[in-house]
Amino acid sequence: MSNTFPSSSAEKQTQEADNLHDLTEPLIDHTEGQLFLNETFKIIIEEVLSKGTDVKEKVCEWKEPEQLALLLDLELRAAGEPQHRLLQRVKDVAKYSVKTIFLFLLLISGHPRFFNQQFGGVDYHSLAGRFLTESLNTNLFTYEVAPVFVLMETEVLRGLRQLVGWTEGDGLFCPGGSTSNMYAMNLARYRLFPEVKTQGLWGLPRLTVFTSAESHYSVKKGAGFLGLGTDNVILVKTDDGGRMIPRDLEEKITLAKSQGAVPFLVSCTAGTTVQGAFDPLDHIADVCEKHKLWLHVDAAWGGSVLFSKQHRRLMKGVDRANSVAWNPHKMLVAGLQCSALLLKDTTNLLKQCHSASATYLFQQDKFYDINLDVGDKSLQCSRKVDCLKLWLMWKAVGSDGLAERVDKAFFHVIYLVEQMKKREGFHLLGEPEFVNVCFWYIPPSLRGKEGDADYQDRLAKVAPVVKERMVKLGTMMVGYQPLGNRVNFFRAIIFSPLISQRDMDFFLDEIERLGNDL
Repeated sequence: MSNTFPSSSAEKQTQEADNLHDLTEPLIDHTEGQLFLNETFKIIIEEVLSKGTDVKEKVCEWKEPEQLALLLDLELRAAGEPQHRLLQRVKDVAKYSVKTIFLFLLLISGHPRFFNQQFGGVDYHSLAGRFLTESLNTNLFTYEVAPVFVLMETEVLRGLRQLVGWTEGDGLFCPGGSTSNMYAMNLARYRLFPEVKTQGLWGLPRLTVFTSAESHYSVKKGAGFLGLGTDNVILVKTDDGGRMIPRDLEEKITLAKSQGAVPFLVSCTAGTTVQGAFDPLDHIADVCEKHKLWLHVDAAWGGSVLFSKQHRRLMKGVDRANSVAWNPHKMLVAGLQCSALLLKDTTNLLKQCHSASATYLFQQDKFYDINLDVGDKSLQCSRKVDCLKLWLMWKAVGSDGLAERVDKAFFHVIYLVEQMKKREGFHLLGEPEFVNVCFWYIPPSLRGKEGDADYQDRLAKVAPVVKERMVKLGTMMVGYQPLGNRVNFFRAIIFSPLISQRDMDFFLDEIERLGNDL
């Protein structure tokens, strides 16, 4: 019987090579690639940016999942597709994605009727930065491969720390605020028990974290990920506005100690996800100093108020924190992702906690200052450049321009709330502290029926139906949720620099139109 396999490895390699394209030519056709990029940019300008200028355009071209999968032709096949089909794929991706972009004059920001999340669109200077970083394809771990961006990240972090109130410190850009919160938790634990890095969890006491009942879910996720256990995240009571109550924090710390636990971190929130509440940082800092606990401030959402002379009072006491998480991709519209972890520490704690001293990257005998090799501070090896988009935007409009964006958002919240109070059927959870406007819409059929036994059940169904209608029509997007014993209510996020009073009026009109018959 004949042997069907190559008789040697050399023959095998020759056979494999014969199955490839001409080996004397590159696999990538640069001319064709450039043409594809040019056509793609045309689609981006037309379908994503230009159509976003027209409020008559839908926020979302809604399709059911099965239908959308067929339209996009998502299947990955052995054979590639010709360029004209790929360009159609690009058009379809743009057409059926949610339009958070709004282009007007020299600024791109959130579509004026996208109120759904704490992000939306992007400043056009930032977008230029994103194009540039994607084109350069730089990995931010050593100075030799990313000299521009190592220096730039250092400067941007310094500028953010100055706004917090620190003249010195450390930090890095992370893939999201949740990761920043986990970093802070890991650093706080390492500072208290540095042996955890080498010995693991077996020798540690029961460690406890304290956060408010309305804090971000990433605190519990981080406790689970780091092996602390979600049961060891102690939830502190909040007031009606969603702010942590310092007295309850102190009581819970004392109780945990009496039970043999070791409290080590308090995670405050500056701008809670739902109500936009700011914890009283100064009072909480007093408690942390008394008990020698790490104070972390999750300012992913609210940190940008630090640019505003008028509204930075909301974060009074932030300079007393050990660490701060801040997402410029939210209120400053720097574009996803742009998330900074800021530290007061000057002892190189980040590197001590996370370094693995990989000798193929972080050689100690390089010809430049090895402190510029920032990669060993990070849990990641490969790390995207997220500083350029913020740096370019900040350079373009300055600190004053960013402050104006923050102040304008508050102005529109005041207007929206004033108009709500003039209309029957709108009921606020409370006066907003930030730019989260939480409210119920009560249709005519439920007005005056507050005493009925089924009132709450019927009210809970209003927001989901209105949301479904607006999404399928594509007129706008706004989120809803329950909170504690409060049934589903709307949460409008008002922060786009280009929202007008006309958009606020449309928002109220559309809620009434879509919910009036319920």
